[in-house]
Amino acid sequence: MTTLKVGIADYEEMKARTMRIARGEEKPAPDDPKVWFTSTESFAQVLSAGNRELLRVIAEQAPSSLEELAEITGRAKSNLSRTLKKMASYGLVRMESGEGRKLAPKVVHDMVELELPLTKPAKPKRAAGGRR
Repeated sequence: MTTLKVGIADYEEMKARTMRIARGEEKPAPDDPKVWFTSTESFAQVLSAGNRELLRVIAEQAPSSLEELAEITGRAKSNLSRTLKKMASYGLVRMESGEGRKLAPKVVHDMVELELPLTKPAKPKRAAGGRR
């Protein structure tokens, strides 16, 4: 499996970065985070101890459906569905076609690397010929 690199940036920072990239003023580096959280709290919530345990169970036991995962974990199917949908939005899991119309959860990454600047990041370098 692979490592998912994540970053923390508030909504305004992410929006400004996206606009700089769209205007050609900034080019994402290959080692930049691929997934962004708006706060350390949201990162901690998605990767709580319970959710990391859920990822471990999925990786080790490879349940063939959400129903089977509910049986293994003792968690309600509706609760698992919400949790997995949130994790999927961050690229941590994906739901694959299982038997019949059932969906089977799969863990996508086995490691998460967090990039968390403690001071304000430096202004990005402008692309050659960029406007001011």
